[in-house]
Amino acid sequence: MRIIPVLDLLGSEVVRGVAGRRDEYRPVQSRLAEGSDALLVARAIRTRFGLSQLYVADLDAILHQRPNRSILHALCADTFSLLVDAGLRRCEEAGPIFDTGVDQVVAGLETLESPKELAGLISRYGTSRIVFSLDLCDGQPLSKGSAWPGSDPFEIARSGVDAGCTQLIVLDIGCVGTGGGVSTLRLCDQIRHAFPAVKITTGGGVRGVEDLRQLAQAEIDGVLIASALHDGSLTPAAIQSLLRSSPANR
Repeated sequence: MRIIPVLDLLGSEVVRGVAGRRDEYRPVQSRLAEGSDALLVARAIRTRFGLSQLYVADLDAILHQRPNRSILHALCADTFSLLVDAGLRRCEEAGPIFDTGVDQVVAGLETLESPKELAGLISRYGTSRIVFSLDLCDGQPLSKGSAWPGSDPFEIARSGVDAGCTQLIVLDIGCVGTGGGVSTLRLCDQIRHAFPAVKITTGGGVRGVEDLRQLAQAEIDGVLIASALHDGSLTPAAIQSLLRSSPANR
């Protein structure tokens, strides 16, 4: 199971996300770094945890269609591997994000107009570079419009698979930063049994190593984490112990 640190960018700074209340997001206060500069925070995470793959939620792009391309370019130039949600609405918006050097671009339910746009992205860039994000808030899908199938998260996941996706994020922003535990496990399990070839990453609410063990036992492929890294709930030793004990590393 991959541990993927999250950088939420808003106002070109790293902010702490809490329960999806984005108007309340403030610059992150971390035990890892002084300040909220993205490159500084990313380097501190790499130094402390040895993790170089990052998930970047570019809220300036998602909310205001103003992607932080200069920050993405700087992170890539510093040899970080980036998975980026830059609020894609249509297929043609992915090109400028890939041009910054990022490895993978997220096609998020919250902003993407339709399964047709997802299929177009996958056709153009391939299944290894496009990741579909099933965006939820307190269990309810954050779909942009009526082109997505109803309000059942599983059926939306099915539409993503039908569009060709082989990598799926299940993210409940209502749980982000709350330390309330991961609420998506049942849905992930349902998706796993229906589509065993799809790689699943989840996030939102991770409290510590016990949550990670539960996700690893459920054969989740990756987990997105922010607050538990910054507040010290997860230590490098705990993460390394978990990784060493996972079936894939035995």
